[in-house]
Amino acid sequence: MLKFKIERAPAPAWMRAIIPLLAVPVTFLLTTLFLLWADANPLQAYYHFLIAPLSSRVSAIEVLVKATPLLLTGAAVAFAFSAGYWNIGAEGQLYAGAMAGAWLGMILKGVSPLLGIPLMLLGGFTAGMLWALIPALLKVRLKVDEVVTTLLLNSVIVFLISFFLNGPWRDPISMWPQSPEIDPGTIFFKLIPRSRLHFGFIVAVAVLALEWLVLKRTAFGMRMRAVGLGKEAARFAGIKVNRTMLTAALVSGGIAGLAGVGEVAGIHFHLIESISDGLGYSGIIIATLGGLNPIGVGLAALFIGLIDTGAQTVSRAMNVPVYLGTVVQATLLLVTLGLFVLQNYRIKRG
Repeated sequence: MLKFKIERAPAPAWMRAIIPLLAVPVTFLLTTLFLLWADANPLQAYYHFLIAPLSSRVSAIEVLVKATPLLLTGAAVAFAFSAGYWNIGAEGQLYAGAMAGAWLGMILKGVSPLLGIPLMLLGGFTAGMLWALIPALLKVRLKVDEVVTTLLLNSVIVFLISFFLNGPWRDPISMWPQSPEIDPGTIFFKLIPRSRLHFGFIVAVAVLALEWLVLKRTAFGMRMRAVGLGKEAARFAGIKVNRTMLTAALVSGGIAGLAGVGEVAGIHFHLIESISDGLGYSGIIIATLGGLNPIGVGLAALFIGLIDTGAQTVSRAMNVPVYLGTVVQATLLLVTLGLFVLQNYRIKRG
């Protein structure tokens, strides 16, 4: 009788590199079941998911618009994860940046864009850092699990924003639960006329480039990666683990805050309760799919932006729920995580 056993065996480096490429077809294969359940042709649906959004100038630009905040939330999560700090709070930190951006946009009257836009970016980054500070301190001082604290704080700031939008910040003209319009001097300029693509896309690309430089070419980046690989080993090597994790957590929160500023100053021009709609959680998918590498994060964000745009195309063309795009993203995360775990195990005949 044949017997099999599962043994732990590290996979070669090249296998880790192809996991994101392998996760995509596996995900589409699994989600075919949902398409068949919805009485939709899978091949036609995947055409609208992946090809149709790139077939016209308008929809291709929209892919970049969708990818802009995802580039930043993915970069934020990847930066924290690289240091072994599991930041699940990019959603709340994005809201903090959006809140700061809306406040600055309301109080800066008649300001020049040369001053207003940098102030918006600085304010959003600072707000994201401050919202990330509480769970980071609890982690390094009291060893409180950051997964729990960062996740719970996401709900706290959503209720805080709801209080302001239904109270002192309610638009006095429309009386809708949204803040007044921000000053024109704080609005991001458009990169392409008559489109929604704004200056935030350049900010996102610059942040990813700077993150790559820090992680791959600086001593601090080396210390971050050492802490992420093994805290005790890093501490034995003389690295100040708590300080490194605290810095990574704060910078991660600041990057997520920039995504919130971009949504206020580049898309909506005021603050609303649903300004994120899960962008911070999508950042976890993007960071995982990108292997915590800034270049991989950029490609993953563009892919998720394509999926988001394609989900609307599929919904219009085939009359299927637009939430199918969310199902694809969630399945992609689970498949990617599963493949990363399974790569370190082998089935051996005993």
